[in-house]
Amino acid sequence: MNSNPINVWFKSFIPHPWGTGYLDRFRASLGIFCGIGITALISTLAVSGIADAPLLIAPMGASAILLFAVPASPLAQPWPVIGGHLVAALVGVTIAQLIGTALVAAPLAVALSFGVMTVFRCVHPPSGAIALIAVLGGPKIAEMGYGFALVPVLLNSVLLTASALIYNNLTGRSFPHVAHPQAQPISPALSLAPEDIDLVLTQYGEALDISREDLEGLYQSLVARAQAKNKNH
Repeated sequence: MNSNPINVWFKSFIPHPWGTGYLDRFRASLGIFCGIGITALISTLAVSGIADAPLLIAPMGASAILLFAVPASPLAQPWPVIGGHLVAALVGVTIAQLIGTALVAAPLAVALSFGVMTVFRCVHPPSGAIALIAVLGGPKIAEMGYGFALVPVLLNSVLLTASALIYNNLTGRSFPHVAHPQAQPISPALSLAPEDIDLVLTQYGEALDISREDLEGLYQSLVARAQAKNKNH
């Protein structure tokens, strides 16, 4: 019954519980509050002399959740955040200037932004919203032209990332993320070469939101735990 494909499909909609405890959730929430607050405050002071420039753009809210709640994600590292937002802004402004039909420009801007982000290794999901703002933001955004990529996009991105850099390290989270060291040694016969992990990830056929180093560390920890259990029995 449990192996029925229909049942398995329906069960896949059931969300998994959040993987951290209440203390870490509070840590992340406080970080989001501080990061968005600092970014808004400094951006406001920086753009006070620029008429009609938005001080804080909405996609930074999504970026903040990634930066402070899942700082180990490859999608939440400094270069993807800053580079991804900048790429999306530049692509979005370019598409908005070349194509006057929003129904065509909007999806094209997001799609091309992703493609360029993959080339520069800076994929950051909230950046898709940056591309949409560049196309659908209205006359004020259009008047800013490529200046939109600098203020507020680049300014917001740098400030939010800098806040995450300081806060995460002060609260015991490595950022930029470094994989945890292996706690226990495992048998050399069960060790995997980095190229083996890369090959398996490639053959898996889907992008996973975990680095090869973290995946290797988890594998080693699980094997070491299984070996310790076997010794005890």
